[in-house]
Amino acid sequence: MQAKIHATTPQITRRSLSCTLLAGLLLGANAARAQTDPQAPSQPSAASRTRTFALDSAVPAPKSDTYSAELLEWTDTSRQRKVAAKLYLPAGANPLSATVPLVVFSHGIGGSREGYSYLGKYWAANGFAALHLQHVGSDRSVWFGNPIMMLTRLQSAAAESEAIDRAKDASFALTQVLADARLSSRIDPQRIAAAGHSYGANTAMLLSGARVPREDQVLNLRDDRIKAAVLLSAPPFYREPQAHAIVAAIDIPTLHITATADDINIPGYGSGVQDREAIYTHIGSAVKTLAVFTGGSHSVFTDRMGTGGIEQNPKIKLATRELSLAFWQEVFALGTGTKTAITRWQTQHAPMLTRFERKG
Repeated sequence: MQAKIHATTPQITRRSLSCTLLAGLLLGANAARAQTDPQAPSQPSAASRTRTFALDSAVPAPKSDTYSAELLEWTDTSRQRKVAAKLYLPAGANPLSATVPLVVFSHGIGGSREGYSYLGKYWAANGFAALHLQHVGSDRSVWFGNPIMMLTRLQSAAAESEAIDRAKDASFALTQVLADARLSSRIDPQRIAAAGHSYGANTAMLLSGARVPREDQVLNLRDDRIKAAVLLSAPPFYREPQAHAIVAAIDIPTLHITATADDINIPGYGSGVQDREAIYTHIGSAVKTLAVFTGGSHSVFTDRMGTGGIEQNPKIKLATRELSLAFWQEVFALGTGTKTAITRWQTQHAPMLTRFERKG
């Protein structure tokens, strides 16, 4: 199956997303490290390692016999770019359908296909395939090399060319999976969704129909195979004069998850929960849900433990994966009681929420 992608990608202009779309999103080492997955280089103390292990047990992974995972790698010859992914699949047959929906997940800057495993494993154990991408231009490699050059690597990772390549990575990987008879026999091509955290949420919005004006052209990387999106900590489209119009073009169902302390602290590019709420307000989706946890942090939605509060971190992770699953089930009408699952979730987690809203 060929990707159906609207073809209005312009040449890279002098105005880059490092100043606009994905801008200073993560150009400070302190904020950047806060978003990486557990693969980021570090030297924790023995006490820290012990504490992390204890916290990991607070977010138990599904039983290993409920899902499988495999590493995939391709080369997009049209861009001479490697595209890697980790595919989580439900184990055994789906009792509700011969095939299963697929979620294409995009990591934040400095992440990898190994990150956000608490989501991928959980989704797969509950009947959804999850394709976790690794974007070679903005993955964990930014942490390695000469530390003096780290800022340069981060700036390159946030450049407009990389923002475009990330969206193209997702569409390319999706095409490869659907063209592979062994894998496509498990996937329902009519039930495909996008998800991402931070920079990855911007990638998901581009795939979902965000339209960014560039002089006399429009940056439009929409992939019509994407039918819904989950946006974790979605940053604003920085310094865009029509930022609200950009997301107004998105018309598929969306779930927005953030926290009151979901802050990107970079001089000139500060972004907090109010920006995540503004995206929810102005996005064009007729069906959309917003959940704002109390407290937390920007990196609480990664696999990192401890950030955002020792006790709060695992609670937010557990609640996030449950809400996202309820959203997928509702969007794709899977199982009984799907129309009330999100309402039940809200009632259960009300003490953790500062704001909860649904439309459509």
